[in-house]
Amino acid sequence: MDVPMTSCGAPVTIGMLFSQTGVTAVLERSQRQAAMLAVSQINSEGGLLDREVVLLDSDPASSPGQFRAEAKRLLDAGAETLFGCYMSSTRKAVLPVVESRNSLLFYPTLYEGFEYTPYCIYSGAAPNQNAGMLADYLTETHGQSYYFVGSNYVYPYECNRIMRDLLSNRGATVVDEVYISLDPSDEEIARVIAMLKDAGPVVVFSTLVGDGAVRFYKAYDKAGFDRTAQPIASLTFGEPEIQALGSEAATGHIKAAPYFSVLDTAANRDFVKSYRETFGPDAPISAEAEAAYFQVKLFAEAVRRAGKSDRASVIRTLPTFSFEAPQGTVRVDGVTHHTHLWPRVAVVGKDGEFEIVREATEPVAPDPYLVELENSSWMLPSDLAHGSS
Repeated sequence: MDVPMTSCGAPVTIGMLFSQTGVTAVLERSQRQAAMLAVSQINSEGGLLDREVVLLDSDPASSPGQFRAEAKRLLDAGAETLFGCYMSSTRKAVLPVVESRNSLLFYPTLYEGFEYTPYCIYSGAAPNQNAGMLADYLTETHGQSYYFVGSNYVYPYECNRIMRDLLSNRGATVVDEVYISLDPSDEEIARVIAMLKDAGPVVVFSTLVGDGAVRFYKAYDKAGFDRTAQPIASLTFGEPEIQALGSEAATGHIKAAPYFSVLDTAANRDFVKSYRETFGPDAPISAEAEAAYFQVKLFAEAVRRAGKSDRASVIRTLPTFSFEAPQGTVRVDGVTHHTHLWPRVAVVGKDGEFEIVREATEPVAPDPYLVELENSSWMLPSDLAHGSS
């Protein structure tokens, strides 16, 4: 991935915080690769301000404590800006380190919202950019009874609190919610499967992540649930997890996200082509990977425009331009430091590929504090095709 170039000054040094091992590595490996691709492309185009971009790597191993330690190590080694973190628990472990060093973290993962710091740029979806559209789709197509299953850490609890309100506002009922270990035992998963069987015809909303989510989906398939009537809906279970699960066991499940690798846009075709030429023809690409990719490009463009790479200059410059990401045009909101994104809902087809069934007609502004809980700027593609209002 290293591209030699002639540098006219000291390099621009950045650090990556993506797990290559541990329970969430199944997803974070694709984020790491996407960030590496962005850096390689930037250097092949001459770097930043005629300076090479040097990337310092790490493996925080899905552990908040390790994320904190690795953040310190990368900053001590000369990184000006950090990119990464997946779980909210890891982001929260890193932010105090970033703040104490007057640095900046670019966070590429959907999260529960209700956070702001001048030391972080959030390029993953806020709750109003995924959960609202998913609640609409589910209640219009899959009935009124839901069962929440989550991993036992901060994001699932907060996400489920929001999703419960969204479903309730649409007349739906959450039968129960249960939380299991981040790395659950087979017994924990079996117990949840038994509870779901006892619950009757419910749709599962899953906030499980990483290997635990893959193992739960496998058990759900083995238990024989009819996924046309009782799919698992999620904001997190994407292409890397589907590859680990297998397409047959994934068919019918649902995800809401700003990006899916099947998008037919020029920017996405170029991104997918470059990613798979670099990492293999079957390399899965998730919404979280796309965010990891475009946030490095956003940083680079801000540095070019500012003529500097320090936190204050980057923060000041980011809201002044838009960028054509694979998902569509995105830009950073100067007030919240979150990003305007394109909500979408997709269902896994028989070939293991997502099929988009609902999408925004324009980028949706971030609302991390849910001041305006609902948003109406999305329609079914079929509605658009038939001219429905």
